[in-house]
Amino acid sequence: MQSVVYKRIPRLDPVLIERAKRINVADLHEGLGPVIGRQCLMQTQMRALFPTARVCGQAITSFNFPGDNLMLHAAFRVAEPGDILVLTNGGSPQGALWGEIATYYSQIRKLGGAVIDGATRDTLQITEMAFPVFASHISVSYPGKRGPGAVNVPVVAAGVTVNPGDLVVGDADGVIVIPPAHVETAVRNAEARIAKEAEIKRGLDQGKALYDLGNMKPLFEAAGIVEIDGVWSDS
Repeated sequence: MQSVVYKRIPRLDPVLIERAKRINVADLHEGLGPVIGRQCLMQTQMRALFPTARVCGQAITSFNFPGDNLMLHAAFRVAEPGDILVLTNGGSPQGALWGEIATYYSQIRKLGGAVIDGATRDTLQITEMAFPVFASHISVSYPGKRGPGAVNVPVVAAGVTVNPGDLVVGDADGVIVIPPAHVETAVRNAEARIAKEAEIKRGLDQGKALYDLGNMKPLFEAAGIVEIDGVWSDS
């Protein structure tokens, strides 16, 4: 296999990225709709190393041979401030793809974070540095540096195809990967959802019932729910 590094990715409008930074994963997921939203959501083993970790930026992808992280260093050479490194070795726990020095260097480079379908280590040090890292495994397993691999090609990470330049957003609930063609729709719909939920909260503060504010009556009827004014054992 010939290792390859593509040095550029398609760039999104920075204003659109800034809008996305104000939105959580759950709202973006809902904003994409039931089909695309599920396709873009990484599997649940992809978790934040600490609860306040959050990423939002464009993907620099790196495919690494299992047990090896040489291509991480190739990805560092092309990543720009704010970019999210999306690393995968196929999800293997062998050979930590990330650690303390990678984190320290990423902070110097002002990168936006790392999403790793594979192992990270040095979790205490990373948490103390408050650099946002998401990973599917934690292991101190020693990585080689031989390759082969590739940078800025399509990869599969935690069940989702990630293309270079996709918008990657992660928080305590998980990680979602949004293709550029869907980012505007996801952000717009999520903003509308946030505004609607703010109205619901105002109604709750006024003493209204969530059943009424959420217009649950037609949904209950469609589901065939029967409410009985009594104790189950009496029937």
